[in-house]
Parts: sequence; C-alpha cells; structure tokens
Amino acid sequence: MQIQAPDIGVDKAIVAEILVKVGDHVAVEDSLLVLESDKAAVEVPSTAAGIVKSILVQQGDEVTEGVALIELESESAVEAPAKEALKSEVPKAEAQTVEVAIQAQVAPAATASQVIDVKVPDIGVEKALVAEVLVKVGDEIEAEQSIVVVESDKATVEVPSSIAGVVETIQIKEGDSVKEGVVLIQVKTTVAAPVASEVQPTPVEAAVPVSATTGEIEITVPDLGVEKALVSEILVSVGDYVEAQQSLCVVESDKASVEVPSASAGIVKAIHVSLNQEVRQGIALATIEVSGLAAAQAVPKAQPTVAATATTTVAKPQPAVASQTASAQPEKLSKEQEIANAKVYAGPAVRKLARELGVVLGQVKASGEHGRVIKEDVFAHVKTRLTAPQAAPTVQAAPVASGLPSLPDFTAFGGGEVKAMTRLQQVSVPQLSLNNFIPQVTQFDLADITELEAWRGELKDGFKKQGLSLTILAFIAKAVAHLLKEEPYFAGHLADDQKSVLLRNEIHMGIAVATPDGLTVPVLRNPDQKSIKQIAAELAELSQKARDRKLSPKDLQGANFTITSLGSIGGTAFTPLVNWPQVAILGISPATMQPVWNGKDFDPRLMLPLSLSYDHRVINGADAARFTNKLTKLLKDIRNLLL
Repeated sequence: MQIQAPDIGVDKAIVAEILVKVGDHVAVEDSLLVLESDKAAVEVPSTAAGIVKSILVQQGDEVTEGVALIELESESAVEAPAKEALKSEVPKAEAQTVEVAIQAQVAPAATASQVIDVKVPDIGVEKALVAEVLVKVGDEIEAEQSIVVVESDKATVEVPSSIAGVVETIQIKEGDSVKEGVVLIQVKTTVAAPVASEVQPTPVEAAVPVSATTGEIEITVPDLGVEKALVSEILVSVGDYVEAQQSLCVVESDKASVEVPSASAGIVKAIHVSLNQEVRQGIALATIEVSGLAAAQAVPKAQPTVAATATTTVAKPQPAVASQTASAQPEKLSKEQEIANAKVYAGPAVRKLARELGVVLGQVKASGEHGRVIKEDVFAHVKTRLTAPQAAPTVQAAPVASGLPSLPDFTAFGGGEVKAMTRLQQVSVPQLSLNNFIPQVTQFDLADITELEAWRGELKDGFKKQGLSLTILAFIAKAVAHLLKEEPYFAGHLADDQKSVLLRNEIHMGIAVATPDGLTVPVLRNPDQKSIKQIAAELAELSQKARDRKLSPKDLQGANFTITSLGSIGGTAFTPLVNWPQVAILGISPATMQPVWNGKDFDPRLMLPLSLSYDHRVINGADAARFTNKLTKLLKDIRNLLL
C-alpha cells in the first residue's frame, strides 16, 4: 500500500526530512517524513503498520495533497510467507505442534468491548485551539479518520483517531484550548480476547531457525565527531529484544560519553565489541535480527500456555536480567528537562531521539523552518559536546570558543545592551572561526571590462524583455568556471593527511548573497556547462530564494569555489575569507573609470578590482598571480572562452 501526502492546509510543500529508510518496521502513527511550507512544518504519520518497501520522494521534492510518499508492505503480507517458511523448517512430526502455537498467538477465539480514550498527539506546539469537531456521538469511525481540527499560530492540523470503533463521548468543544495528552473523544471498540487452550502439546525439542523468516542488519559506530573512542559500557546482551533508537552501548572519548542507539527494532543476535575496546566510525557493534514475527514472539508474559511453549522453541525470550537493568538505569533527562523539551518546537521523532541521547532541546541550535529542531540539529549538538574542550575549574575568566578571553565589565563606562545576532550570523560564527587555521594570502589585480560592459549594455534590454536581469556577475562566473577547469587546484581541497589534495570532478560555485539576516552562500551548479543566459537566470533565482529564506539545505552544499561581490556598495579592494574546506575565494569590488596608458596617451577604461584569497598550503603565490592574470584576459575579451 502507498502512504500519500495528506491535506496540510497549503497547496504544496517541500519534503524537509525523511525519517525512515527502506526495511524499517513502522507502526500506525509513526512519523514517516516532514513536510514544510512557508507557513508550517508537519510530520506525516503512517496510516498503517508494515515494513517500508520503497521511498517515493527525496528530500527537497515539492509535493501536493495525494502524492504518493512511501510504499509499505503490510504486516500480514510479511507474516504469511514467514509462517509457511517456519512450518517448512520443522520436521513433519512437529509441524502440527508449531501450527497450533502460531494459531494460538495469531487467531483470537473471542472478542470483548472496550472504551478507549483518543488523546491529542504531539502536534509540535504547546497548545492549540479546537477549530472544528468532525464527528458526533454514535458515529462509527475508522482508524486514521480525522476527528477534530486544531489550530495554532503555526499550522492547522486534522487529528486522526488512533483506533476504529463507535464514538462513545466527545470530551471537547469548538474553541477549547488543548495540548498534548488531552482526551478528545472516547471510542467503544472491539478487541481480541485470546483463549488459553487446554491442549498441552509436547514442546518441540529442536530450535526452529528464525533466520529463514527474518533479515539481519549490522549496527555500526556512527560519526561521533572524534577519530576514536572506547566502549565504556554494553547495555544489551545476546537474545535481548531492543526497540528502534534504544541505546546499545556507551562510548567515551576524552571529551564526553555518548550512548549509541540501534537503528531498528529486533533481537540482538551478536555483539561484536567488548568493554574498553577502541572503536571508530564504521566498526560493527552488533547484529540485529529484524522481523515483524520476531518482534511479536519477543513479547514476554501474558501469553496462553501453548503459545508460550512454542515461542521458546523459536526465539530466546528476553532475560529478566535485561528488564531489571533497564528499569534500574537512571533517566537521562530530569522531569524539569522533559518539561523544558516539551516547550521546544520539534516533532515526536526528534523528541524521542533527544530522550535517548539525553539532549536538552533548548540548548540545540534549530535549523528547521520557523525555528524547528530537526534530527540533524540534535546530532550536531551531540558532536559538538564530544569535541568541545571541557571547561577548566577556575575562577578567572575562561576563554570562549574563539580563544579570546571573556569581555571585561563595562559598567563603570556607561554599560551597554546585549543584542542577539540573527540566527544566520550565529550559525556562521563556527564556520568563520575555522579561518584562524588557514594560512591565507590575498592577490589583487585589475580587469579591463570596458568592452564587456558595452556588450552587456547591448544585451540587457533583450534579457529584460524575457524577465531576466543580466549582471556582470554572470560573465565573471562563466569566466571563472572556465578557468577552474584549467587550474583544478583552485577548486580542490586539502586532504586530511595534509599531504595530498582532493581534486573535484565537477565545478559547484558558491555565490555570496547579502540578506537582511546576514550573508548566505547558495551554490550555482556546473556553471562551466551552462550558457551566460542560464547562469543569469539561476543567479536571479538563488538570490531571490535567499532573500525570501526559501533556500533548502541542498542549495547551500557542495561548493568548491566561492565568488563574493560588493556590487555597487563601494570600496576599492578587500580580503575575503577562504570558506573551509575550499582553498580559494574571489572578491569583486565596484568597477570604476580609470586612466590607462596605451603607450601614447591615457584612455578612460572601466577597471574591475579583483581580490583572490587562497590557502597558501595548497596554492603558491605564483599560481595565484597566474590565475588572476588569466582571468583579467578572459574578462577583457570574453571571446577567449571560445578558443
């Protein structure tokens, strides 16, 4: 079956985050992905339980209501062949016993009525208003049928019922203020009542191999932000059943300790590390056996006698020691921290991840739309915690992240007012601080663009009729892209061993854009393969998206050279900062008319100042001078691009 985009109150939205992967087992109401519009961000839940068969969209895709997002394989479709395979593995003399056991687990012999509360789920805000009640007492409703519409200042969301049945009572009315956990309606539903069989079959002696009906996945060490760490504690044992995101082990560096979660639910088949073992990214931690059937068999207690007997022949039950360990394990977050987390704008999957990793969401820098915390923000916070130096216990002013001492007290000099930087400026601070480690040099030159500007003047009216603005930057980007193919080191990266250079196969050029929030650098893809007209159109589009705050993460990634221009603001030259991991950046100052000696007299020429900053570890001064000299010749006569 396919999970489709629901009605989220807007014509179209962008896929901001995909929360599952192929092979994952999802339950009803599990969040699958995040859709964002310019008004809100909404997590799309699964309307059925099953295994993710395929993901039909990608991050950054634009979707509308009804578009297929995820294809699920239902649990029944998975368990039916599993049951047949299980039977085929058992000798004929024992097959009947296993068949009775499976039926005892799967097929209930009686039913009973039960009234269940349907509550407000986590809708990403602290409270919302009931805008409309969509059902009435006595209505028969299906699971996932919308029952009420709630509104906040960020979004309008239809809340679905988690179960099917008959509406017994309605606990709210239009205009009520509700929050997570408030009861909306009570539903009378029919539930299965298992009947214990009086038959006591002989237990099957031989263990039935579960691998015939399940798949095994290997959990590896994720990117911890450090080169290596030690396994300080193993939290599970072979045979344990673990949930997705349940911690498997604790690894420690000299800076911090982090719990590593399981990527999927299943049974621990093997543990590949030991205490105090040194591990690094990619090393296998454990093997998890993933199966809907295995998960059902792993549920201990409260099972009929026959079913319990057969279960022990298929998979080991979770040891009592494991549950004791889990209950004895201290909570990672205090109640106060949990309450603080509830006030932060984040989805259920992110909140669960924060609980698993012991992260206080209020301390995490949000990069999602409208200040929403996403999974990548939590991982980045954990990585920062791992790599950040521990504060020295001293009463003196401790150095801040930049390496500078704390600010002095200015009270005696009139004081001051602390004003927060924009979020974009705050995010830029760590990246700009990396420039402290780059031995940077700047090469200055002047390009004669008299003829180029005259040609642009002839073309711009035609471009304007087509709705395009033709700027000098489009010509410069094309010329630089052409030159980077000849001088690949300027578009390369210094390797981690600092003994080699990574040369890129493609040109992706960052173009700095000034916005009210600060400077942002969207990426122009493959300008060497595009015409001046195509480049002009894409530059206009990227600039508008930057000013409208609609750039996606993909729009900002992958650049291997940057151009930054002062436009017509003013100035004669400047030293732009190399944007690590790049090794060069070109700065452009406003062009001015200057007298240039032609051998007989002075001619008025339009001269464009160029400022090329470069990482001296990769690029020599002579190479930089040659680069800018070639660029001035290309800009003086753009026809050289055709040669």
